[in-house]
Amino acid sequence: MSEQKPDQDQEMPLVSHLTELRTRLLRCVVAIFLIFACLFYFAQRIYTLVSAPLRQYLPEGATMIATDVASPFLTPFKLTMVVALFLAMPVILHQVWGFIAPGLYKHEKRVALPLLVSSIVLFYSGMAFAYFLVFPLIFHFFASVTPEGVSMMTDISSYLDFVMTLFFAFGVAFEIPVAVILLIWIGVVDVAYLKRIRPYVIIGCFVVGMILTPPDIFSQTLLAVPMWLLFEVGVFFGGLIRKRGDHPEDDAEEPGDQPPATRP
Repeated sequence: MSEQKPDQDQEMPLVSHLTELRTRLLRCVVAIFLIFACLFYFAQRIYTLVSAPLRQYLPEGATMIATDVASPFLTPFKLTMVVALFLAMPVILHQVWGFIAPGLYKHEKRVALPLLVSSIVLFYSGMAFAYFLVFPLIFHFFASVTPEGVSMMTDISSYLDFVMTLFFAFGVAFEIPVAVILLIWIGVVDVAYLKRIRPYVIIGCFVVGMILTPPDIFSQTLLAVPMWLLFEVGVFFGGLIRKRGDHPEDDAEEPGDQPPATRP
């Protein structure tokens, strides 16, 4: 009987972690569903707003079209679901923080919490950058190079896939400072090394821009250049971050600092 007790003691925390993880995932799903339920009535207006950057450059008399029977309903429905997911990100990050925070020391929380908050701000900033700056530029370019005799009438489903790809690409690209700071903080790389590989990073930014964006030089450049600048921002702020584990006293209890909690 005494030999089985340690095994049971090891299993219980794991079960507790999984139970809490399930609870937090359910909260995220509920938050997404509630936001979606509130937005569903405005699904058509949301699509109208998202399609505005293209529609303003359509030739006079031209409109967007729906080539599938169910597209007029399914496309705004799909967009509204994605919007609900994006709007629920603060709730999702709050649940993520609530799950990992008990396992962090106080000095680790001082770094981790700002990174979590800044990650969602940067993601929204990337999407706003794409909508207000990138979309007007590339759609104006596409409209200006339309061959003579060809009517520019974009399918609403194809347009949604196109802009969602760009939204995601720019949102993820704007997370580069957070990724760089994390890598420096945990000791995977240092600032001096990142400065040495700067030329390769610039090339990599253009390669990633080529992969993540549609095959036109404008959207590729508009993604690659901000990625490089955000890398430089991450390197700058990474130099201000003290690498985790540099000082052994960090792992000791500080006044008022609690060790990582073990959930029952």
